[in-house]
Amino acid sequence: MGNPRLAIARRELGSLRKEKTIVLALAIQLFVAAFSSFLVVGLVSLYDPSAGSYEVDVAIAGGDEAVESLLRATASEQGIDARVYPSTNSALTAFEQREVDAVLEASTDEEGRIRVLAIAPDSGVESTVIVVQLRDALQQLERNERAERDAFLESTPLRLPPATDSNPYFGFTYTVLVPLLLFLPVFIAGSLVVDSLTEEVARGTLELLRVAPVSFPAVVDGKVFAAGGLAPVQAMAWMGLLALRGTPIHNFELLFGLVTGLTAVVVSLGATVALVAPDRRSSQLLYSVGVLLVFAGTSLLPLNPANTAAKLALGTAGVSSVAGAVGLLVIGAVSLLGMRMVVSRIDPNELG
Repeated sequence: MGNPRLAIARRELGSLRKEKTIVLALAIQLFVAAFSSFLVVGLVSLYDPSAGSYEVDVAIAGGDEAVESLLRATASEQGIDARVYPSTNSALTAFEQREVDAVLEASTDEEGRIRVLAIAPDSGVESTVIVVQLRDALQQLERNERAERDAFLESTPLRLPPATDSNPYFGFTYTVLVPLLLFLPVFIAGSLVVDSLTEEVARGTLELLRVAPVSFPAVVDGKVFAAGGLAPVQAMAWMGLLALRGTPIHNFELLFGLVTGLTAVVVSLGATVALVAPDRRSSQLLYSVGVLLVFAGTSLLPLNPANTAAKLALGTAGVSSVAGAVGLLVIGAVSLLGMRMVVSRIDPNELG
């Protein structure tokens, strides 16, 4: 069995490193939360580039009638400062000298249709914002032309519904931020389970645990429930903080069940991978790939976890979303039973 004192020292060292890992993970998340306002503004800009206050300078050149139509369209869009240039060459010169961010060349063909050639930067962070602003301006031009020319149509087309100004922060909060805060503790819990079991095998402290009056499956269960039990609690703590900051969060009990079921699936996968492939690097790689495959597969389903979490938190969940949360709890219970079956067939003497 080896030197008991050395085994105890190794176990204490391993426990200290695990505690430092948990504290470090919590400290990073608290640091991120402390700058949440700045992060939300930056992430919303990536989620919806048109939500920012970036001003795009656009050079417009071409035929007189087409330029006038394009000017009306750009004038109705916020964040675009359009300037008319006498020729396309002068507009391109201003673009090359970075006096403007983009160029729009408008012309009218023989049939009276307006054609627009858009020139924008092909690289850089600002390219996405510029392209989105140009897209909105061209869509507005299309709506204006449809409205002006509908009298010449042989049949009356269906009218578009009125445009509504939605808050990008609202959509970002419930479709990105809420699922991220709910599922991030789940991923961390699975990773902690993998590290906990592989370190016991690598450092030889698993032999010391086997001296205790508990079975090997009970040791694995303790590690799984110790890491997995924190994930739903932390996820609900995040939801509580969002609610305190003025973001309405509904269906706390269903969200708790959703996170609990997903945590059971993830920690079961982590424990199974750690016992089947006790090497830490291999097990972490297999665990990461497995989690990515699970979430990539479920994201294609109409009742994927992220969509279900957003609907539950928003308070618009129907019967299908409630059934999805309950079903995930059942899948989590089945995953834990499957893990127990795998553990019961593993000989701890062959680990390492």
